[in-house]
Amino acid sequence: MTEINSLKPLEDLLVLDFSQFLSGPSASLRLADMGARVIKIERSGTGDICRTLYISNQELDGDSTLFHSINRNKESFAVDLKNPEELELIKKLIRKADVMMGNFRPGVMERLGLDYEQVKIINPQIIYGEISGYGDEGPWRDKPGQDLLVQSFSGLAWLNGDADQPPMPFGLAVADMMAGAQLAQGILACLVRRGITGEGALVQASLLEATLDFQFEVLSTYLNDGKQLPERSSVHNAHAYLGAPYGIYQTQNGYLALAMGSVIKLGELLACPELTTYTDSKEWSTKRDEIKQILVEHLQTATTEQWLSALEPADYWCADVLTWSRLMGHEGFTTLQMTQQVTRSNGASLMTTRCPIRMDGQLFTSTKGSPRIGEHNAAILEEIVGLG
Repeated sequence: MTEINSLKPLEDLLVLDFSQFLSGPSASLRLADMGARVIKIERSGTGDICRTLYISNQELDGDSTLFHSINRNKESFAVDLKNPEELELIKKLIRKADVMMGNFRPGVMERLGLDYEQVKIINPQIIYGEISGYGDEGPWRDKPGQDLLVQSFSGLAWLNGDADQPPMPFGLAVADMMAGAQLAQGILACLVRRGITGEGALVQASLLEATLDFQFEVLSTYLNDGKQLPERSSVHNAHAYLGAPYGIYQTQNGYLALAMGSVIKLGELLACPELTTYTDSKEWSTKRDEIKQILVEHLQTATTEQWLSALEPADYWCADVLTWSRLMGHEGFTTLQMTQQVTRSNGASLMTTRCPIRMDGQLFTSTKGSPRIGEHNAAILEEIVGLG
């Protein structure tokens, strides 16, 4: 695996991350991947709640694998923020920091005296990032910012599933990940501005706004189409606004994804004459389910490999539908070198993904695993605060 030998772009930047769970830590993970020194500010004794947030029965060295995957390449400083002496230590760290971030409910950081208005008095040049569930105003302000709830509020879950099925959420925490990505983007933009003007900044993102932005394509269509709701297909719905053949279909031995394309050409390539009768492209939308039902029955008569051998040489947009085990055994995946092994200071190791960004053709990797609670207290006090 090729690694960057020169300085990473965020080298020598100090990030204080007060966030928990997924959204904030995913943002600081990306900053760490690009060279920043990220210090997790954790509660003494219990630490980030994500340490005990399990998405499977797997655990490594006392913490959930979820925590390990999203907090690799970071340090941990454990404190009691309600203790005035320990809070003073945090303020000394803030004076040295470039970025500070958190994802508490509105009002929490204010009560601790660590909101942006008070922090910028300590460090006027700091870039202060915060993630909330629904923004800091409005009737939803104090609702719990949990991913499934946000997917439901935003209309995203309603887009998924067939017409006769209930709303279906994504199978992973998309609202958290998107909000984290947007916070990281905002922080990076303000770091660039600070390099020009010397100004600090407050950067805000919310799970709801991130999820609404994720839907900008379909929401724009809705807003400019007389606010007519799209109809989910009753046959293998994949995109509420797209006509046939768009969807995933069962074959004799697996599944086949079909994207946008001519229904006439598809009928010719699949040797399915019924499809070639739909000569008007408008029918591909108005008779979407009728056409897709023909495909449902026809595609089960042969294997995925047989269909791909007919479609791919003609450059018809299609794909095998892979499980993770098949994906990771494929040369298309292994060529990307997308996994890396990270190791804690005590030798506990985890296989996980790497940073997906390449710069100058090179990869950002790091073997540094997630920290144990307060593991770096002594080093941070000595190196940054100046207490031996």
